[in-house]
Amino acid sequence: MGSANGLTNGRGGHPLFSFGVITDVQYADIPNGHSFLGVPRFYRHSMLVLQRAVKSWNNNKNLNFAIHFGDIVDGKCPKDQSLNAVKKVVDEFENFKGPVYHMIGNHCLYNLPRDKLLPLLKIPNLDGGRAYYEFSPAPGYRFVVLDGYDISAIGWPHDHPKTLEALKFLRERNPNSDKNSPNGLEGLDRRFLMFNGAVGEEQMEWLDSVLRDATNMKQKVVVCCHLSLDPGASSQEPLLWNYDEVMDVIHRYDCVKVCLAGHDHEGGHSIDSHGIHHRVLEAALECPPGTDA
Repeated sequence: MGSANGLTNGRGGHPLFSFGVITDVQYADIPNGHSFLGVPRFYRHSMLVLQRAVKSWNNNKNLNFAIHFGDIVDGKCPKDQSLNAVKKVVDEFENFKGPVYHMIGNHCLYNLPRDKLLPLLKIPNLDGGRAYYEFSPAPGYRFVVLDGYDISAIGWPHDHPKTLEALKFLRERNPNSDKNSPNGLEGLDRRFLMFNGAVGEEQMEWLDSVLRDATNMKQKVVVCCHLSLDPGASSQEPLLWNYDEVMDVIHRYDCVKVCLAGHDHEGGHSIDSHGIHHRVLEAALECPPGTDA
């Protein structure tokens, strides 16, 4: 990023700090397969991609932390193997010689409920199952990790108020019996799918307070979420249900410089109307053998 966005020191363009990123590892000990669009997926190879990433991060010797943008294992992972599969991938991340931060994605929640998943991922602030938090890796900077499945039909108990709210939301916006089907939905309405989710009211208030505090402290902020927050950076289907409401909060302040996401495996980049960079990272899962994310 250029220094105009405040992410370099302005004296020759050297980074103020560096960190490792990877997303959508979606490991499973199963044969290779394809997405519903026919894109090849390499379930076992993704572990090798992660191992090489961690080795690269350690060889760098200059990284403040590493962060994974969700979907640590794949939904096709046999359910009797889910717990051990998550532990196996987390152990690989633990080989990084520095802090590692995780967020939840839809495939994580296909495998394990929140109460089992979040402790494995060492996600702080587990009050009531919440999976959003913040951290400061360097003076003057703050990272905000959103829970894009706060309001979701997956991950919460079937009778949980957030599950019921999500199912009602989908019924009102997606007429298909298969709520993961975008058939008949047009434009941005194609995001109203069950494998997505929304940021709830309590989290939205938390986000506003964090950004207000960061502004008062003159900090620059990077917002992280498994789901994309800008239509220009991804296709329509992987967007957060209420990305527009989240961006309305973010745009109240000048502190946010970058929004990072996973979920849309092809990746993408955009700059929104307020000059915020949106970068969607490519999936480790879809790297052919011998290649890296």
